[in-house]
Amino acid sequence: MNKEVHGKTVSASKITIAQMMHPEHANSLGNVHGGWIMKLVDEAGALAAMRHAGRRVVTVAIDRMIFRDPIRTTDLVILNAEVSYVGNTSMESEVNVFAENPITGEQRHTNRAYLVFVALDENGQPTPVPPLIAETDEQRLRMQEGAARQAYRKSHYA
Repeated sequence: MNKEVHGKTVSASKITIAQMMHPEHANSLGNVHGGWIMKLVDEAGALAAMRHAGRRVVTVAIDRMIFRDPIRTTDLVILNAEVSYVGNTSMESEVNVFAENPITGEQRHTNRAYLVFVALDENGQPTPVPPLIAETDEQRLRMQEGAARQAYRKSHYA
């Protein structure tokens, strides 16, 4: 049976996660442990990819993770994720991390990461995903940049 695949917009994949940080998330310096942030980044990226694919996904790659500013255990961590590029069975999610002082509302952009996920069918095998539809010039540019990142990944890690 040949099912016609309809595209989905970038905004249809958008997900926001907000989580208050606590002392149990701290590293030895008293800031939030980087591994905890990486876990949240992976979850946010996967949720955006699942929204786009309408299927379960697995993480295939994460591009570098640079911690530009420490996140304190009293901060609210906000993660915004959306699909930025799709291939045949794979999707790239862009995840932006913000630390917010919940009292003052002051926000700091602490991280950005690009993750690649593959959609899985009912048997756990890679399956095609819908095309990505850009709604703005900025999204079209991000899709072009995503295609370049994916070409780089394939040429260096295949």
